[in-house]
Amino acid sequence: MIDYQRIYHVGVRVPDVDAAMAEMSAALGLTWATVQYFAERPVWTPERGLELVELTFTYSCEGPQHVELLTGGSVWACGDQPGAHHVGVWCDDIAGETERCLSLGWTLAAAAKDPADGFGTFVYVVPPSGLIVELVSSAAQPRFEQWFAGGLMGGERA
Repeated sequence: MIDYQRIYHVGVRVPDVDAAMAEMSAALGLTWATVQYFAERPVWTPERGLELVELTFTYSCEGPQHVELLTGGSVWACGDQPGAHHVGVWCDDIAGETERCLSLGWTLAAAAKDPADGFGTFVYVVPPSGLIVELVSSAAQPRFEQWFAGGLMGGERA
């Protein structure tokens, strides 16, 4: 069962991460982890299969509920619909929880890997009511916490 008490972020799609950081900093007093940029981030979707897309994102350093700002291709493209996109929850069993959600009538919007390969380290699942939930492997939590505290993540912009 997804433990909703393990929610740690709200993902917000934006057209420009730097501009959104400035807006949120001024209004909410947030500081930001180092912006991550990937020219070719793998993402699997039911419509397109596995593809490489551009992705830029950052998180607020303040938590425990972080704000994620993101823009890119595929499910991360905001087009004319920027704004709150999903909630992120730490998950110990991505494949098991995803399969359970699918058995309950949810749909799979995206994953780090093809479902035949176990979905990978994150998935976006959607119930019929529409709330997008990102399940993120709890194995990544220490790396994220180091990043929130000012460390490096691995996709910093040059």
